[in-house]
Amino acid sequence: MEPNAQRELSAANPEWSARELMACLASALKYQGPALSLGQSQSKLVDGDISLVVATTGSTGIAKEVGLTAAALIASAQASNKYLGAAVGDTWSLLLPTTHVAGINVLIRCLELKTEAVDLRKHQGEYPQVDFTSIVPTHLFRALNGDAHLLKHLVDAKAVLVGGAALPDALRQKAAAAGINIVTTYGMTETSGGCVYNGQVLDGVEVKTMEDDRIAISGPVLAKSYLNDESLWNEQMQDGWFLTSDFGRIEGGKLIVEGRVDDVLIVGGVNLSIAAIERFVQNRYPALTFAAFGVKDAQWGDSLHLAIAGDVLADETKITEFLIEGFGPEAKPRGFLSIPELPLIGIGKVDRKKLAQLQQEATH
Repeated sequence: MEPNAQRELSAANPEWSARELMACLASALKYQGPALSLGQSQSKLVDGDISLVVATTGSTGIAKEVGLTAAALIASAQASNKYLGAAVGDTWSLLLPTTHVAGINVLIRCLELKTEAVDLRKHQGEYPQVDFTSIVPTHLFRALNGDAHLLKHLVDAKAVLVGGAALPDALRQKAAAAGINIVTTYGMTETSGGCVYNGQVLDGVEVKTMEDDRIAISGPVLAKSYLNDESLWNEQMQDGWFLTSDFGRIEGGKLIVEGRVDDVLIVGGVNLSIAAIERFVQNRYPALTFAAFGVKDAQWGDSLHLAIAGDVLADETKITEFLIEGFGPEAKPRGFLSIPELPLIGIGKVDRKKLAQLQQEATH
């Protein structure tokens, strides 16, 4: 198929095995079959150089259809394997859903290594040993808090990629003490997934921060467009650089991600970073599963709230005193929400809009 021709877009079946999906991916990447879409897509035909379309809903709640070329996806897989020292014949396990680019990346890395992904998405009991795997912090928390089979699987791997959400320092330290070789990843669907490992850019990728400290990324791993919103894509692309929704800084040649642009609360005229709040609390209370979020408030503009998941009894008074001591009176939580588990959007990302909705429902 000519790269500039139109090609059919076919929806990937979420029930496919890893083997079935890898076969369809291989065809899509070689332009020998239809392009694949993950999630709901309104498109039926795409440009010939697009091999994968990923429907992703960010914190704004607006679905974006991200068009990824074979060149970008393969560049990502090759750069990842190179960073990790993965060689032909090495194996990856699949623990992530294939409705997101992070799960698909595992399969493409396997295609590059001429191996088949070890599909563990619904696995129970002892895990087989593999060379590499990719997880979100929730997997790591589970492994370190009672799932002995998963823990052994992670310890036995040469390296474990952790992405999808910020990794708390306390959890990282506990993983290192257990013997897990953690590699933190940063990226998004628009960059074909993780493109910065342990703060270092992968081959071909460049990172810089803008005047407002927003992170911008360039390189061969960038997506081609938003199929359903070209104007938004053009807004986020500036002279070959993709402008992310994250704040960060570069120190000693390494990227440090500090939080999302839309995760800043303005409480009584004072800016509070949700990411900073969460890091602060998590380091003090590593056993808590929680999330900070904002609710619009007539007096404060925004008000800080904390959702705590599970059966753990948290001392709300002590947490409040701890936050005020660390950030000032504006960081006093105006409410605590107890829920069975945190609602997620994507893999590992907390749905803060849903939390705000649940808080408002609970107080009315």
